Amino acid sequence: MVSTHPTGVQNSGSKYLPQTSNQNTNLSPNQQILPITARINSRDSLEIGGCDVTTLVQQFGSPLYILDEDTLRTASKQYQESFKRYYKGESQVLYASKAWSCLAVCAIVASVGLGIDVVSGGELYTAQTAGVNPDKIYFHGNNKSREELNLAIQSGCTIVVDNWYELHTLVEIAGNKPIRIMLRLTPGIECHTHEYIRTGHLDSKFGFDPNDLDDLFAFVSKQSVLDCVGLHAHIGSQIFERQPHRDLAAVMVQWLSKASGYGLPVRELNVGGGLGIQYIESDDPPSIEEWVKPICEVIEEACAAANLPLPKLLCEPGRSLIGTACVTAYTIGSSKVIPEIRTYITVDGGMADNPRPITYQSVYRAVVGNRMSEPLTETVTIAGKHCESGDILIKNAQLPKTKPGDILIVMATGAYNYSMSSNYNRLPRPAAVVVVNGEANLILQREAYQDLIKQDCLPQRLIQK
Repeated sequence: MVSTHPTGVQNSGSKYLPQTSNQNTNLSPNQQILPITARINSRDSLEIGGCDVTTLVQQFGSPLYILDEDTLRTASKQYQESFKRYYKGESQVLYASKAWSCLAVCAIVASVGLGIDVVSGGELYTAQTAGVNPDKIYFHGNNKSREELNLAIQSGCTIVVDNWYELHTLVEIAGNKPIRIMLRLTPGIECHTHEYIRTGHLDSKFGFDPNDLDDLFAFVSKQSVLDCVGLHAHIGSQIFERQPHRDLAAVMVQWLSKASGYGLPVRELNVGGGLGIQYIESDDPPSIEEWVKPICEVIEEACAAANLPLPKLLCEPGRSLIGTACVTAYTIGSSKVIPEIRTYITVDGGMADNPRPITYQSVYRAVVGNRMSEPLTETVTIAGKHCESGDILIKNAQLPKTKPGDILIVMATGAYNYSMSSNYNRLPRPAAVVVVNGEANLILQREAYQDLIKQDCLPQRLIQK
């Protein structure tokens, strides 16, 4: 593989490929835009998990989510190994399945020893069906229904209690067997990320107010049906800063000390997740190890100072496990040139399979997967096919000269793309495959038009005779 085209113009794909043996090999998967198995093959096509992306599109159609199993497993193991290296106590890594919940993803992370963080009855059902041990399932959510709470109790998972209403409801519906719970608290810690994904500051819909700690701990300590095993906090998502998580760890040990004063058997601390990934070249997130190490150090120091035993330490990464493990393949169709203003190229998907650009103004990078080494000669805007002017995936993308039928690869689409996808304009949701060792397996079937009307009901009076 060469890094430049013979003309001296940087080629379309090589700058995004994972680091080679001649470069820095200490990067985590969250620090690389493409999956770790990505390479350019002899056909000048992008290959992931040993599979040519153009062949995958021919076989499975497009748009197509392509998940690299090796990248997901590697990131999972890096979290586990980092906690073992830097924390003297017990630890457990949970996958925040809201990033991408499906049977195959849950089964893959469970197979390497991760637990699952769920936020709805549907995610809980998915994790259970995938065979995840309920002892490793933690159920979040700021407005769990009674049905969801009953489902959680029956499953035997741990319920992360978010508010007083939920706490009183659990006491009301509990049976004779104590329910394992954690208490979610709002730490009041700010971090620099999108306002919609900051969850640790005081003005948030999530968690108990820290000013209520005494009343909260006093109430819970009197409820024999509640086994309060731990405390939880989460400060946000796509975070590059390290200090906020150090601050969070210190605050949580203070809460742990206060809880012990009320006789609560708190033995777990969950510091949440939030480590960011690289979406574009200027993104510079810490590695997984760099994120884990200071949290472990702060908790060990704070527990020693407070004369407290080390709690079981949990975290719940989502994006940093699966974000860069997946790409989305599209087929390029029409184009439109507006002289001296803009050139549009259109793909066969858009905001329904990736709503993050229109929702969060998120930015992505793309390559032409069937012509990876051609020089970047055009600046274009990549538009989706939906009936919305705002259906733009990438503005000012640098690509080679494209033509209809080319395969466009948008990178780092593993987190919140499928999870937030929709049937807007009645487009069927895309298929997804997992690739490993040159083999591709379907993990999500492409929806058909019949699936779009499967839940529709037509009143008898409207049926044409």
